[in-house]
Amino acid sequence: MSLLTQYEQQYASLIAEITGNVGRLNLQSGPDRRELCVKIETELSEAQELLEQMELEISDLSSAQRPSFTSKLNCAQAELKRLQNDYRNAKDKRAANTVVDLGAASDADYYDDVPIAIDQRQRLLDNSERLERTGNRLTEGYRIALETEQLGTQVLNDLHHQRETINSARSRVRETNADLGRASRTLNYMMVRALREKAVLYCVGVFFVAAVVLSLYLTFAPSSTES
Repeated sequence: MSLLTQYEQQYASLIAEITGNVGRLNLQSGPDRRELCVKIETELSEAQELLEQMELEISDLSSAQRPSFTSKLNCAQAELKRLQNDYRNAKDKRAANTVVDLGAASDADYYDDVPIAIDQRQRLLDNSERLERTGNRLTEGYRIALETEQLGTQVLNDLHHQRETINSARSRVRETNADLGRASRTLNYMMVRALREKAVLYCVGVFFVAAVVLSLYLTFAPSSTES
């Protein structure tokens, strides 16, 4: 598993936890609420650091793999920004709701709490839907990352085989050039030898003709003198 894939899985788990904590923020009060706020802020910082690490890893990828991971990183940044806004809204809304009239009657307080409970329940449902959509997007992104990784591995294997084929062809070309060089030297040697033998043959023929002429001359020369 690559380091980028590990970052994606950690980010998905962290986003799911942040979403659940933001949804529970309106149900807490007092020290528990402050503790939950600190936890959410810490998780948001960790998520931002994970995005920065993912961005560094994506910058080291090849140009073919970079676009798909960059698109997923942009979606993750937008999701983190939305969670930060939800956290601020929930924090501000809860702070505004704490400013109440302490002298109001208990019946009025009861009826005032009903809309708040309905609103909290609706927010929980909305957060659950957002969490489900985020999980689906991350699952789809993880599937695309696996497919991209498999495609990249296949391309690298094809390039490796092509490189071996090219090296083999280059070796055969070198061997063919060496054979051609040896054949050329052999032909040159054979041509020189044939020319030498031809010259020797011409010389022998000239000497032979000269010997015949001299023999004929010596044979017929005395008879001419006697006559």
